[in-house]
Amino acid sequence: PMTEARYDVIAIGNAIVDVMAPCEDELIEELGLNHGGMTLVDAARAQELYDAMGPAREISGGSAANTLAGLAALGAQCAFIGQVADDQLGEVFAHDIRAAGIDFDTPARPGDPPTARCLIFVTPDAQRTLRTYLGAAMTLAPAEISADDFRDCRHAHIEGYLVFNQALADAVLGAARTAGCTTSVDLSSFEVVNASRAWLFSQFRKGLDVVFANEDEIRALFEDQRSDFASLTRRLADQG
Repeated sequence: PMTEARYDVIAIGNAIVDVMAPCEDELIEELGLNHGGMTLVDAARAQELYDAMGPAREISGGSAANTLAGLAALGAQCAFIGQVADDQLGEVFAHDIRAAGIDFDTPARPGDPPTARCLIFVTPDAQRTLRTYLGAAMTLAPAEISADDFRDCRHAHIEGYLVFNQALADAVLGAARTAGCTTSVDLSSFEVVNASRAWLFSQFRKGLDVVFANEDEIRALFEDQRSDFASLTRRLADQG
């Protein structure tokens, strides 16, 4: 019976290490970055940006993993599914998530691509400009996910960034529904919504129990800059 489920929440997302460094506005201009945005980059660009960064600190991140860290701190039993490489940042990620009391059993993958990293440039106005290299995080294959992963769980959560790998996001939500879990998605950013609007509406029709959206994301979803937030949230609630 579900009352004895081993896990309250299993989340699936990109296993990412945040690499954060303060910088001046001039560096943002020099590197040709749009202030405050989040954009995906390839390995070469990630290396170039990392080399341009001042002293940085590494903190395990990723939207879904961060969500679990909060839930675990509140006493929930949580597990994370995500792919790291067998490298230094992969070890940092695995250590940090386990230290937070979250089960993490996805085996590290040897060789390239390396573990995902999000390079975060923090300007004096406290704005964060993010450049993300998804690397190993994108190599988790849909075939590696099955309903068995969710049999012992009440709720499955995915981050919006997972929809950059739509086949995987489909596999996860399908498997979770088959196992009888409730499901949720965090829209993550307006860039994610713009890239996957049709997919999101198809998932709403199949059934999503909870959708996390801020004002930018919900406006992007309905392509509506005029309506107030409350009426947009009601419209979202009616999608199910």
